[in-house]
Amino acid sequence: MIQRIILILILPLVITSCGGAAATQAPATQAPAATEPAATEAPATEPPAFQSLEAPTEQPSAGNTATPLPTQMISTPTDTPLPTLELPTEVVNPPTKMVWDGTPTYLGESTPGYSFRVTYDPDLWALTIDQFGFPALGHRNIPGCVISVTSGRGLPLNMTVEHDVLYTDRITFDVGKVYENGVLKFVTYTGGDGTIITGFQVDFQEDVDACLADAVTVISTLTSVPVSQATPTP
Repeated sequence: MIQRIILILILPLVITSCGGAAATQAPATQAPAATEPAATEAPATEPPAFQSLEAPTEQPSAGNTATPLPTQMISTPTDTPLPTLELPTEVVNPPTKMVWDGTPTYLGESTPGYSFRVTYDPDLWALTIDQFGFPALGHRNIPGCVISVTSGRGLPLNMTVEHDVLYTDRITFDVGKVYENGVLKFVTYTGGDGTIITGFQVDFQEDVDACLADAVTVISTLTSVPVSQATPTP
């Protein structure tokens, strides 16, 4: 009887001790917590990648060929010859002298109501129209020799002017010989008889001396006439 009582008292103790042991060992089966970084992660001490400072070179792609730019042509300025004047047919049995009357090119310095008049030989000169639509005298025997009206104007930097004087007992002209790079290009005559002031320009292409001599002969005849007596320009 006493042995049975002792056995009943010991059995609960044994059961309790076994349960505690099992509870104590249970946590041992859990996986340990990850305390280190994964092996695939790059180490923090790895140097950064090198970056070139040069601009990347673009590789041409197939089928995309660049079209070359057209070559720029540099043109050299050249002298443009004046168009040949159309001279009227010579008059049969012309008078010995004919006159050219016109409006002075310096109206502000001229007496109002007067025109200029020059006299010319119709066998040498013909009254015509120049390339600008103004009356002019064209030489019949010297191509390109022309007397036209003009007024003062500026000149390019590569042109220079030499001045002279054409003087008679009736008229005074300032003569301007215009050179381009040392070559005589044309001559101007600016002046008058005191009543009118006007300007003429003599152009030439060949026989310069003969052209200028015949032109001076015409210009030296200048005189002023009342507008009412002026011969209309054809």
